[in-house]
Amino acid sequence: MPVKPRPRQRAQLAGIGEIARAGAKQAGEWGPTAARLLLGLVLAWFGYHELVQPSLWTGYVPVVAATSSLATLAVLVHGWLLLVLAVALIAGVAVRAASGLAALLVLEIVISLTVNGGLSDLTMRDVGVLGLAVLLSSGTRQRLTLTR
Repeated sequence: MPVKPRPRQRAQLAGIGEIARAGAKQAGEWGPTAARLLLGLVLAWFGYHELVQPSLWTGYVPVVAATSSLATLAVLVHGWLLLVLAVALIAGVAVRAASGLAALLVLEIVISLTVNGGLSDLTMRDVGVLGLAVLLSSGTRQRLTLTR
């Protein structure tokens, strides 16, 4: 037979429940914002590195020789796109459009990696980033965004 909690224990348990509900509410309100900022940081990280050392990334350009100037140009354009999308996401400007474009860009990366190298840990990481970008493009309300 289960032991019933005493009145003081019931009050403590109720207090813990209230704290848990308040934490869940805050997580629900700030979660999409945190996801947007983190996706922006990931895009900024890779965009910056593609711009600083494009030769390290030209091997990922499909169909074109890694040493060609066309591959370098493609990496530089890709890096700038990533950086622009990252700034938009971090600043909270046109979040749905930026995350939708980021989803398309990451989808291109996932397809290219899968076709060229099959499923790998690298590909699966990018699938997770793709899922995050798709989620953010769904239009959930967020804090710290610029609105009309």
